[in-house]
Amino acid sequence: MFILFGFRTREQMVSTSSMVCEVCGVQASQALVKRSTKFSLFFIPLFPVRPSAYYLRCAHCATMRPARQPAAAAGR
Repeated sequence: MFILFGFRTREQMVSTSSMVCEVCGVQASQALVKRSTKFSLFFIPLFPVRPSAYYLRCAHCATMRPARQPAAAAGR
């Protein structure tokens, strides 16, 4: 008998806005991305193994840097 288990990280785009990137210094679209990691059993995600993290992704240089948690998601 085989038991298939593992971890899966998913990214969900929350919003976008245009601002200056801290890394490349170009005015470009910055996407706010929510990344969550869950334990999965037989390819079914069951429960989160760490808190969700928020990142800003620059459309120009594709750099991801940590972002503060948005106020709307802070209450969840």
